[in-house]
Amino acid sequence: MIDYKKAFIDTAPFIYFIEKDSNHPQYYEKVKTFFRDGYNRDKKFVSSVITMEEYFVFPYRNKAYEYIDMFYRLVAITDMCIVEIDQEIAKKAAQIRAEYKGFKAMDALQLAVACLSGCDLFLTNDKQLRQFKEVKCITIEELL
Repeated sequence: MIDYKKAFIDTAPFIYFIEKDSNHPQYYEKVKTFFRDGYNRDKKFVSSVITMEEYFVFPYRNKAYEYIDMFYRLVAITDMCIVEIDQEIAKKAAQIRAEYKGFKAMDALQLAVACLSGCDLFLTNDKQLRQFKEVKCITIEELL
């Protein structure tokens, strides 16, 4: 089990958990265990409105609105904090992109939220983000 107190949840874990992605069934079990174990051990979860924007595209495009409801239920059940983007986060994201030249704007915003929210773990499936140094970034594959 990975030790953390507050974890930022990127978009991919939501996809694998809510949609039980048939192309990656092993990810569903890992994310399910992560949410359950974290919640049972009184860990904190954080995400952002960027995650909502990225995740909601598929349900809106496919009129699969039940996935949006499931997103909100997961947020409520885990008592997850959804952070809005503000000027401080935008500045931090710009600093991150200045230092990590290959990072996309949305990823930098997500990382900025994690940093400024005091997260000590960032759960993603983007291997490139593991090079970030301010918050430990892990992929779903790395979950036990």
